[in-house]
Amino acid sequence: MTTARPDIAPAEPWAFPIPRETLLDNGIRLLTYDIPGQYVVSVRVAVPTPLTAEPRQLEGIATIMARLLDEGTARHTPEEFAELLERKGIGLGAGMTESAVIAELDVAARHLGDALDLLRQMLAEPAFPEAEVRRAVATRKAEIEQERASAPHRAGREFVATFYDSAERASRPTGGRVDTVAAITRDDVVAFHAAHIGPRGSTVVVAGDFTGLDVPALVEETLGAWSVPDQAPAAAPVRARRAVDAARVVAVDRPGSVQSEFAIGWSGPDRHTDLGWAAYQVLSFVIGGSPTARVDAVLREDKGYTYGIRSAFRPRRVGGTFVTSGSVRTEVTVDALRLLLDILDRTREGFTVEEVRDGVDFISKTAPGRYATADAVAGEAATLALDGLPLDFTTTNLQRMAELTPEDLHAAVNAVVTGEWTVVVVGDATAWLDGIRDLDRGEVTVVPN
Repeated sequence: MTTARPDIAPAEPWAFPIPRETLLDNGIRLLTYDIPGQYVVSVRVAVPTPLTAEPRQLEGIATIMARLLDEGTARHTPEEFAELLERKGIGLGAGMTESAVIAELDVAARHLGDALDLLRQMLAEPAFPEAEVRRAVATRKAEIEQERASAPHRAGREFVATFYDSAERASRPTGGRVDTVAAITRDDVVAFHAAHIGPRGSTVVVAGDFTGLDVPALVEETLGAWSVPDQAPAAAPVRARRAVDAARVVAVDRPGSVQSEFAIGWSGPDRHTDLGWAAYQVLSFVIGGSPTARVDAVLREDKGYTYGIRSAFRPRRVGGTFVTSGSVRTEVTVDALRLLLDILDRTREGFTVEEVRDGVDFISKTAPGRYATADAVAGEAATLALDGLPLDFTTTNLQRMAELTPEDLHAAVNAVVTGEWTVVVVGDATAWLDGIRDLDRGEVTVVPN
């Protein structure tokens, strides 16, 4: 007996959910997404706090402060606070981005009220115990040393230091340097929190199954009670200036390394670009976003030089970068760099209909899966809020993506790819330095690891 194969129909139209929006009396913007079946509720609190607010001599203090928020409150010791979280199965923590402190909470729906109260305590009245501050500082200093030993981290750090003007905060690590982190005291952390962390201008996103819950009321009773009368507004984001000598090659010498790590890039757009963010998402995929993309088709599949190299447009609040990164075997470093720069330069010549279709299909048809959980929805919504984008941006961006043509991608890539590149190579410079100089891709500078 033969069974006929079913017809494959096009996917049904999909849209990112639209939230209920409420403005609380204390200035919090509340976005609630009722998602049936998502019984673990996810909460994001985005507090605008740009890294530029850090004192130059204490860079890294925002990261330290964010990590310490869940280490006890005015009411509970660190041990008591941890026990309360464990008792109700609450996942709670915070971290720092370029432009905000992000607090994350995940909890079973039945414990949402208790969890929101602990979240309020964490944000409004953290204890910052002296011993925990010392531990966080020591941990961060050790991390910096570990990052220096990691070729991808080292390449990334050297890339921003080369690409951005040295006066810009963007040219230095988000988590600070050893000397600036070592200078941080408990009094500094307390003062930074008091000056920059408050409800006005913050966004709270709650996503999950709200059956039997009055989420706006629960948030009003807890986070709505958070008050900082003297809270100063966060500074408006500005574009970080590019270094005047950004178009050059920097070799980070790591004697004996069996691989070379690349970080190659130039300016890119933010999500507000007039040419549409959809084009840049597809460009990322087509140029270096998958094993079938242009970069890996040559360097991995044809040459066998690498396990994988990736390209992506990385938006900031204002402006952004286009970065290609990955590693190759030391003995093929020069040829790999030559091929890679040639591939990137030739993106200005255009793209085929098939390339556009493949990129559009992958990104748009996997979107329902990417945003199938409350956690993903909350994270995306918090990002939209921080970037000042409309709440239907994800949907309209995908709709625009479906209409992209090769001409659209050609215009988008030529708006940012100029043929100038900041190139960082981390590895054994004695094996390839002369060959890279012979490529004549700009001034070559050697720095120690």
